[in-house]
Amino acid sequence: MLKEIDASEILHRPFASTFLNQIGRGIVVGLATGLIVTTFRKIIDTTLQGLNVIYPYMQTHYLVLGAYLIGTLVLWQIMARLLKNHLFDIVGSGVPQVEDVLHDEHWMSWWSVLWRKYVLGLMAICPGLFLGREGPCIQMGAAVGQGLAEKCFKSSHQETKAMIACGIAAGLSAAFSAPLAGALFLLEEITYTFESQTWLTALTAAIASDFVTLLFFGTRPCMWLPVVDRLSPAAYLPLAGFGILLGILAWFYQYCLINIHCWYGKISWLPRNRRAIIPLLLVVPIGLWDASMLGGSHVFVEVIAQLPRHVHGFQAMMMLLGVYFIIRFVFSMVSYGAAVPGGIFMPILVLGAILGGLAGCLMIHFGLIPVKAYINLVVIGMAAYFGAIEMAPFTAICLLTEMVGTVQQILPMLLVTFIAYTVNDLLGGRPIYGALREQMAPQAAQERNAKAGNLNY
Repeated sequence: MLKEIDASEILHRPFASTFLNQIGRGIVVGLATGLIVTTFRKIIDTTLQGLNVIYPYMQTHYLVLGAYLIGTLVLWQIMARLLKNHLFDIVGSGVPQVEDVLHDEHWMSWWSVLWRKYVLGLMAICPGLFLGREGPCIQMGAAVGQGLAEKCFKSSHQETKAMIACGIAAGLSAAFSAPLAGALFLLEEITYTFESQTWLTALTAAIASDFVTLLFFGTRPCMWLPVVDRLSPAAYLPLAGFGILLGILAWFYQYCLINIHCWYGKISWLPRNRRAIIPLLLVVPIGLWDASMLGGSHVFVEVIAQLPRHVHGFQAMMMLLGVYFIIRFVFSMVSYGAAVPGGIFMPILVLGAILGGLAGCLMIHFGLIPVKAYINLVVIGMAAYFGAIEMAPFTAICLLTEMVGTVQQILPMLLVTFIAYTVNDLLGGRPIYGALREQMAPQAAQERNAKAGNLNY
């Protein structure tokens, strides 16, 4: 007769699991990342609020405008010096570099990356360049994880990579007060695996970092929008067409973003570490025209959401939104290609909000949705455009749900995001960070060879 196996032979012994130790390390990484990212966010938010005051003042005070331009030139020189020998690690969002680290194709000098990304990220975003804060936050979180693993916990190589992963999730969580999206981003765009210990440890770090931001910024979602209406089934067919358009524009965004470095390279007389002068000067006339457009910028999304209250007439709305989209699209590319630190999350979300506003105006004009549902299209546009460009629909839906603070539009968001994702995939689109990482591969190899040469020497 077979012997029955009891629970003591199947379950682990009490307190024998190492999971609690991993959770503890995740909490430490999350709290440290949360503190750093919170100050980063606070400085950016305060500075961008200041730009909304100083730009209108400079419209009539030309001496102040001249002083501002001189200060911009000084800032440019400082940025060029700090970037000179650290371009690979510091420029862009930092996500492709972090992916290289987790794939053992690169290794960060964590302290150098941490302070340079923090300082140079502020220097690039605070003047109003169309860059997101989330990229630097993700890379700073990874650097915090690596630093704590090496200096405090004396971790093994694999344990260090696990703490870097925690820092990635914690960085995105603190950037947007979105812990679930932080953990999902790690799985969907960085590790491409769903291992329970990685997922739960990263989620713990994300929760801990979000707790820190909650203490500083409160419980209000970082981009709260009052979505109160539900779209009727009659709106779903036009939404499918909107998804197709977003998929095409997502492919175009990827095409331009990947090529922008090649286009900048044609300016042979301007060294890569000095390209920042182009967007730093071009942002000034944009700010003089409309300072609310500057930065990432979640404030501008609120402007888009409230546009029907301030602009009357179908043609006026369409024209204004069209101008907004062209400026935001072009200058987002100019900003990102200038070899400065900054992310693409918020610029993509803003573009999606504008496209959602355009779709909302059309659907209202043809009687497909009521005026109060305009804001629904803004939210759907953000989720779908982001999900298609990033090729990360789960992260997109979760991020928008946490940022906006509503779950009422899950089905239409899923529908439009899935269609946009599929169209971009059919056109040949790639997960954007994987594509950027592939583009940076020759530079990464050059970095490795240089370091190997220094070691041999």
